[in-house]
Amino acid sequence: MSQICEGRVAIVTGGGRGLGRAHAHALASEGAAVVVNDIGAALDGSKAQDSPAGGIAQEVADEIRQAGGQAIANTDDVTSWAGAERLVQSAVAAFGRLDALVCNAGNLLDRDLVDMSQQDWELVISVHLNGHAAPLHHAARHWRAVAEETGEPSGGRAVLTTSTAGIWGAAGRTNYNSAKAGIVLLGRSAALELARYGVCVNVIAPYARTRMTISLAPDLAQVPPPDRFDPWDPGNVSPLVVWLCSAEAAPVTGEVFEIHAQHIGIIEPSRHGPRTEIEGRGKPTELGQLVERLLAERSEAAH
Repeated sequence: MSQICEGRVAIVTGGGRGLGRAHAHALASEGAAVVVNDIGAALDGSKAQDSPAGGIAQEVADEIRQAGGQAIANTDDVTSWAGAERLVQSAVAAFGRLDALVCNAGNLLDRDLVDMSQQDWELVISVHLNGHAAPLHHAARHWRAVAEETGEPSGGRAVLTTSTAGIWGAAGRTNYNSAKAGIVLLGRSAALELARYGVCVNVIAPYARTRMTISLAPDLAQVPPPDRFDPWDPGNVSPLVVWLCSAEAAPVTGEVFEIHAQHIGIIEPSRHGPRTEIEGRGKPTELGQLVERLLAERSEAAH
């Protein structure tokens, strides 16, 4: 039986732990050659003192090769344009092509907005939003060159990682929520721009057992016995990622998928709610009354 990603080459950022590690293994098991990118950072995004360069990325790449797959490790910093360019170049140099980019690298630095420093804000925005935009930029340039050279769709695939907190918000982590919201629009905008080159860009909002989610919900650290299904295993998310990286996913682009436990759904963050006409400019009190009416209509529709 052929594998769904046989002959394809994929980059996975944040591939050393949690969801990224699961995605890297799943892609390799379906025939992809994988570039495992991870700088071995601490949860807040700072460089971990006890993580040697290449450590966890190399571990995952070694595991894949020991299982019969193809993989290399990469420790470039994807928050920078230069680091992301080197990452894309490493994939092409090692395997001759690039078919899929899975952006998974992230960090968490919880602060209320009133207590947040500029550094707290910039570190999280950099890792999440820059860490998605920079590799996507360079992958897109590669796929454009492929399409222009061959005259055919490049077949490129990008899977970005957001969170439901980036859709609906959550208290205590405005920096994280804002970055994740930006990733949604990055993905949807890139999907529109890159369609001409045969590239599909989609976004996932997963929830699984990772060091990030355990820090927020310690009960997730409890793993069920081996004979029971583990609903929070990061590997439960990976089959969707693998499919989105495959040639089969060609018609699907610009979508946002929520996936966790045994649930998958489509999120539609841009759907309009109730609307009404305004006659002229309107006065503040008149607009206030219209807002109250629209909120009431929305509440009634929800029930």
